[in-house]
Amino acid sequence: MLGADEPRRYLLMMQNNAESRATGGIPGALAVLNLDKGKLSLESQTSAGAMGTFDPPFPIDPEQQAIFSKRVGKFMQDVNLTPDFPTAARTAQAMWEKNMGERLDGVLSVDPVALSFILEATGPVEITDPKILAIGGTLPNKLTSENVVRTLLSDAYAAIKEPALQDVYFAGAANQIFGGVSSGRADPKKLVEALTKAVAERRISAWSYAAAEQDVLSRYPIAGSISGVTVSPAQFGIYFNDGTGAKMDFWMKRSVQLVRDCTRDGYREVTVRVTSTNTAPSDAAESLPAYVTGNGAFGVPAGSVQTNVVAYGPVQSNIDTVVKDGNQIPFAAQHHSQRAVGTSTIRLAPGETTTLDFNFGHIVQHSEPNLVVTPTTQPVIDVVQTQQSAACE
Repeated sequence: MLGADEPRRYLLMMQNNAESRATGGIPGALAVLNLDKGKLSLESQTSAGAMGTFDPPFPIDPEQQAIFSKRVGKFMQDVNLTPDFPTAARTAQAMWEKNMGERLDGVLSVDPVALSFILEATGPVEITDPKILAIGGTLPNKLTSENVVRTLLSDAYAAIKEPALQDVYFAGAANQIFGGVSSGRADPKKLVEALTKAVAERRISAWSYAAAEQDVLSRYPIAGSISGVTVSPAQFGIYFNDGTGAKMDFWMKRSVQLVRDCTRDGYREVTVRVTSTNTAPSDAAESLPAYVTGNGAFGVPAGSVQTNVVAYGPVQSNIDTVVKDGNQIPFAAQHHSQRAVGTSTIRLAPGETTTLDFNFGHIVQHSEPNLVVTPTTQPVIDVVQTQQSAACE
C-alpha cells in the first residue's frame, strides 16, 4: 500500500474537528496522496464543496440511511455522518471517481490532532509555499505540535475570510507536514509512536479498494469499522455530528462515562453519560467570525452549538430510555449491524452545559465494557472518563 511495487494513489480526507462528524470532522479539504516506494507527495488538492451535489445520491445500506439520511451519499461533506469508516470511504471513493473520472487505490483520513502527533516526531515544519504563506497572512509560518491544532481549527478562520481559501490553506499545511515525514527528518521511533497513538484514538483511518488488502485492514482498528473482529463484544460508541452548519465544535468540551452497570434477570443494563459544554465567549455572536458561528444560517443562533449525539450499544442490546438533565425525553431508536442506536439532539448557548444519559438494556455480553468516541480537539483521555459506580435498583 506504500507503493513498494508500483505507485499508489489514495484520496486523503483531512477531517476538520471544528465541525464534527461521527468519524472526527467534516472532510472539507481533499487531496490525492501519491505513494511511490514510501515517498509521500500530495497532488490534486480540492475541497468537498467543490465536489458539488450527487443526485441521485450514492446508495448506502437501509439501516444507515434510516439513521443518517441520504446526505451520506449526496454530499462529500457528509460521507462520514456514519461512524463506519468503510462505508464513508467507499462512498467518498465513488464520488471522486464519478466527479474526477479516476479510480483511486483507497481512502485515508487524518485530522489536525494526528498532525500534531506527527509534528512531535518531525519537529517544527516551516511553510515555504508562497501561495500558502500569502493565504495565511498573519498565521504562523512555522507549524509545531503546540500550535497546529489552534492554527488550523480556529485562528485560520479569523485570518482567512473565504471558505475555499481556508480549505486550500488546510491542505497546503498538511502537504508541508507530509513533506517533513517524506524527507526522512522524523525520528523513526517517535514517528511510529505518533502514528500508533493517532490510530488508537481513531484520528487516522484507512480503506483499500483492493479486496485482499481491505481484508487485512479490517482485522485492525485502523479500518474504523463499527462491527467485526475489531469491535469489543461489549463496545459502546458515542458519536457527534454537527447540526449548526458551522465551525463551533472547537469550543465544545465533552466527557463520556459509564455511570451504571447492573444485572437484572440475567441481562446487563448500562448507562452511558455524555456531558457537553459550550465554552465559546458570551459575545461569540459578535466576537467570532460569521463563518465560525454560522450566523444563524441553518436556524441555530450565532454562538450556539447544535449537535446530534448518536449512541451505539453492543450487539443485540436495546436502547431503553434517554434522560436529559434528569428528565426523560423522546429520542430516535434504530439498529445498525444488530447494535442498538439512539440519537438525541442538543443545542447549547455559550456557557451552557447539558447531560444526556443513554440507558441500554437486554445486554447479553458480560465482558468488560469498552467506550469508543468521536475524536475531537480534546485528548481522548480527557473525553473518556473512568467508569463510575452507581447503585443498582
